[in-house]
Amino acid sequence: MVKYFLGQSVLKSSWDQVCTAFWQRYPNPYSKHVLTEDIIHREVTPDQKLFSRRLLTKTNRLPRWAEKFVPANVARSVYVLEDSVVDLQNQTLTTYTWNVNHARFMTVEERCVYHMNPMNSGWTEIQREAWVSSRMIGFSRAIQEFGLARFKSNVNKAMKGYEYILAKMQGESPSKTLVETAKEATGKAKETALAAKEKAKDMANKAASKKKQQFV
Repeated sequence: MVKYFLGQSVLKSSWDQVCTAFWQRYPNPYSKHVLTEDIIHREVTPDQKLFSRRLLTKTNRLPRWAEKFVPANVARSVYVLEDSVVDLQNQTLTTYTWNVNHARFMTVEERCVYHMNPMNSGWTEIQREAWVSSRMIGFSRAIQEFGLARFKSNVNKAMKGYEYILAKMQGESPSKTLVETAKEATGKAKETALAAKEKAKDMANKAASKKKQQFV
C-alpha cells in the first residue's frame, strides 16, 4: 500500500520569477537539511524544452523507533535525484524527485507542476503530488505515516524557502525565521534585564548613601 498526497500552493510572484528562484533556492534558512546540490545532466530537447537532472544530498534524521531498522554503519544522508523540465512555450516547470538510497526503508516520490495562476497572471500555482512507500514487512504502515508527516512538514519549509529567496530577488527584506526572531527576542530580554539590574543597583546605592547621610 502507498500513501498518497495531493496539494496545491500559490506563490505571489510571476512564473518566470519563480523559475529563477527554483535554481537559486539553496541555501536558505529553511533548507538546512539540504547539504549539497549538483547538476549532473542538462540538455535542450528536440521540442525546445530544458531538461535538467540534479543530485541533492539531504540529512535524514530518523525517529528513535526507526533507528533500529537502519544499521549504525549506514550513512544517514539521503541522495535524491531531481528531474526538471522547463517549457517556455507553455510556461510550465515540471519536477520529479525520488530518493535513490534507503529505498527499502522508505521511498518518497514527488511530482510538481508550476504554472501561472488562472486567477492572477502575476502569481504562480504549484500542483504537488507525492507517493510514500516502504518495503519493511510488518512496519510499512507506521513508516509510511511517518514519511507522509515529514513530507508535509518539508513542503511548508520549501514554500517558506521560496518566499525568502523571492523576497531577496525583489530587493525586499525577507521575513525572519522563528529561530532568528527568538534569538532577537532573547537578546532584547537580556539587554532589558541588564538595564533593569543596573538601574536597581544605582537606586540601591543612592538609597544607601542617603540613609548614611541621615545618620551622620
